[in-house]
Amino acid sequence: MRLGIPGVQTFAVNTDFRHLSHVQADQRILVGKRQLGGQGSAGDRPAVLEAAEDGKEEMVRRLSQFEIVFLLAGLGGGTGSALLPYLARELRRTDTLPVPVAFLPFQVELDTNSQRRANTADAIAELEELGGLLLALSNERLRRFDGLPMNHVFQLRNTYVHNLVTGLVDMVETPSLMNVDLASLKAHLADAGISTLLHAEHHISEPERLVQQALSESLLDFQMTDAPSALLHVDGGSNFTLRTHERIVRTVRQHFGEPRRLLLGIRIHPEPREVLRMTAVVGGLKPRAIRQAIAPPPRSPTGPPTARR
Repeated sequence: MRLGIPGVQTFAVNTDFRHLSHVQADQRILVGKRQLGGQGSAGDRPAVLEAAEDGKEEMVRRLSQFEIVFLLAGLGGGTGSALLPYLARELRRTDTLPVPVAFLPFQVELDTNSQRRANTADAIAELEELGGLLLALSNERLRRFDGLPMNHVFQLRNTYVHNLVTGLVDMVETPSLMNVDLASLKAHLADAGISTLLHAEHHISEPERLVQQALSESLLDFQMTDAPSALLHVDGGSNFTLRTHERIVRTVRQHFGEPRRLLLGIRIHPEPREVLRMTAVVGGLKPRAIRQAIAPPPRSPTGPPTARR
């Protein structure tokens, strides 16, 4: 809401009326008023699923009017862990493309709260089984910024999400020289299994760094197979050359092996631009990789769980 994305509407969905009334959003949807009385779910995921069935018609009607819906939820509690896979599944049955964005708890939250671990694992299992786009943002990866104030760190994370959203929306909404529209995206996802979304910006003198940065600086949990698929869209200026194009493609092949499917879109602006922007949809990811990332640490034969590095 603060950073702004032209043409995008925001919805807040919750079982907690008090929290919902304070959230900045264009529209709000209260779920489970009859079952939960507007008091929140207290981590009870099955109760939220029951309430979601009660409110399914309204939620799907209001959300399915859009071509793409980003579903952002923190996992671990009852409401987000239940509604994220539920809405993703229901919207998949319409013409809308759902993009689940799951915020994974810190490892200490999982290690010290069995209910949060179970809710998170159940939600991720359902999302992985659905396939399609899945953005799993790892709070644990924010520890690379552990010297910064906490509010600043979460602002960095929100800016990262904002770049992912704007990159995908811009890719399919704005015509390009080598175009990637919504139909192309859906066709790519239909054959890609579990997919994720990456974003990078770098100086045109080093186009190889686009791919390297997108992979190394990601805040997402995912693992590529030996034969992933990739849909890339690069945004540049009139100084974008065929040599630059070739350098990007060569780097993709170096980092992705030989992708079983590669589609590259390019937008050329009339003026020279020193910075290239890339949005990449990477598919063919390893199943259960996110669940393994949040699994309990192994226990030593004679002591407590082994510390993670």
